[in-house]
Amino acid sequence: MMPFSNVLPAAFFDREPAAIARELVEMGALLVEAQEGSIVAGRIVETEAYLTGDPACHAYRSRTPRNEAMFGPPGRAYVYSIHRVYCFNIVTEGEGVASAVLVRAVEPVAGVERMQERRPVAAVVDLTRGPGKLCQAFGIDRETFNGWDLTGGERLWVASPPAARQVPVAVSPRIGISAGQDLLLRFYDPTSLFVSRLPRQPVP
Repeated sequence: MMPFSNVLPAAFFDREPAAIARELVEMGALLVEAQEGSIVAGRIVETEAYLTGDPACHAYRSRTPRNEAMFGPPGRAYVYSIHRVYCFNIVTEGEGVASAVLVRAVEPVAGVERMQERRPVAAVVDLTRGPGKLCQAFGIDRETFNGWDLTGGERLWVASPPAARQVPVAVSPRIGISAGQDLLLRFYDPTSLFVSRLPRQPVP
């Protein structure tokens, strides 16, 4: 059996995005990429939720070719580019509803050498600490993976951990947005060195 084969089903993602964003961190869910006999995997340690009617959501104003993948079905990838880097999102809720979870950071658990081939940095902590960095390390681009079915267990997927666990979760406002800045929709493992940025002040 291929490692990390406990693929999360579409039903897991057919829910409200904030709950999913929190649970992915809390359960220690894994982002997995496999091709040509190599496995790259990382524990999801930081996420952000983007809701329907959320002014920071890409589909807030209209449905366009750029954000089409956000409208489902749940469990698909939505990949967009910003400042010449890619950002990886998981589509949530039912088909036709535009919402998603941005995966901001993962903690490597397999395939570090392959990650370093794609992202040649010496410090492992700098491999996947941030949405653009993790996309580079996992080989995620828009052309290949936008709209990809993450529930099929092929090439790129999200899996539950081999053993049940409960990771501590901290909450803060989202990072790098100009609207909806007061919403507490960022979830992260405060014990992980791979979180992209810690808040200046903890949320009470």
